[in-house]
Amino acid sequence: MRIYLDHNATTSVRPGVVSAMTDMMTRVGNPSSVHADGQAALARVETARRQVGKALCARPEDIVFTSGGTEALNLALHAAISGGGIGRIIVTAIEHEAVAATALASGLPVEVWPVNAMGVVEIDWLAERLSRWNEADGKPLLAMMLASNEIGTLQPVAEATPLIRVAGGLSVVDAIQAAGKIDVDFAGLGCDYLTISAHKFGGPQGVGALLASCDAPMARHHHGGGQEKGRRAGTLNVAGIVGLATALDEAVGSLDDFAALADHRDHMAAALKAVSPDLIEIGAGAPRLPNTLGLSQPGWPGATQVMALDLAGFAISAGSACSSGTSKGSKIGTALGLAEAASQGFVRVSLGWNSKPDDADAFVVAWSAALARISPTLKASA
Repeated sequence: MRIYLDHNATTSVRPGVVSAMTDMMTRVGNPSSVHADGQAALARVETARRQVGKALCARPEDIVFTSGGTEALNLALHAAISGGGIGRIIVTAIEHEAVAATALASGLPVEVWPVNAMGVVEIDWLAERLSRWNEADGKPLLAMMLASNEIGTLQPVAEATPLIRVAGGLSVVDAIQAAGKIDVDFAGLGCDYLTISAHKFGGPQGVGALLASCDAPMARHHHGGGQEKGRRAGTLNVAGIVGLATALDEAVGSLDDFAALADHRDHMAAALKAVSPDLIEIGAGAPRLPNTLGLSQPGWPGATQVMALDLAGFAISAGSACSSGTSKGSKIGTALGLAEAASQGFVRVSLGWNSKPDDADAFVVAWSAALARISPTLKASA
């Protein structure tokens, strides 16, 4: 039996979500249609919008449903840049490519906010940079994640957004890895835009949402009909939206259970470090998502670890799923300034809402056995 430990890439769909979506898929009706069937579909969308608003402390009218996290981030950045008079973008060194690549593609100057040795940005850097901001720089746009998708570290969003607002700028927060795993309060974070994606907390793939504050600029990124109050064209994915809202309801209602995964994460880390004293637990000591463990075994490439564990029946990753299969690998090693051997040895183990304690124990046994097989080669190359 395989054991899935790559829940940060995508997690299992919750049974309640399957039931809710199956029910929706037995019905017919385009929510843009004015007849009874269309209006019934629209009613389900609006119920979902209220559910998401309640779960994330946002007004329902400030929520735009999208095809996923990447579209939501692109829409937010496009809206801020085109409508906010932005002159320069600040991104953290560990941002997902949906942010980093979009910022570079904008043609605006991009500055990188570095992280410390634990993988967390330090607010003093931003305060100092903004103290030197001048009119020639234009308005700042800050794009930062609430929780790292690779090592789970939590970033000081609520401390950063007031600084950006005082400087006359806007902020985009990527909460895709955080929503449904920790408490996410859109109003409390003080950001202008926030994004989520259903498949990270037990919903279906291919549906997400953008939350935009009432005074945030909005501009559609592609054109078509007038759906979502003209903010995002395209026929709404009714079943997917219902699935997203159902999953978020269930996830937010069981945050205490999810928090308990930290015990299994820490047990894994301690057991693995007992086997290999050279093993680096990245982000240890920093506030983290309870389910995420970033590890680096110097000299044992992450891609090789992933293959060895896959053959043993375990799914883990060597970084973001969106960059797997490329030569880029994980951004964490570069961002943290790790030595080359440690940077290349990075893997991510991520538990999920349906993980069992035995999964952690089984992984320790399998990883240790794989390390024992490769150890002669590691010693020879040292």
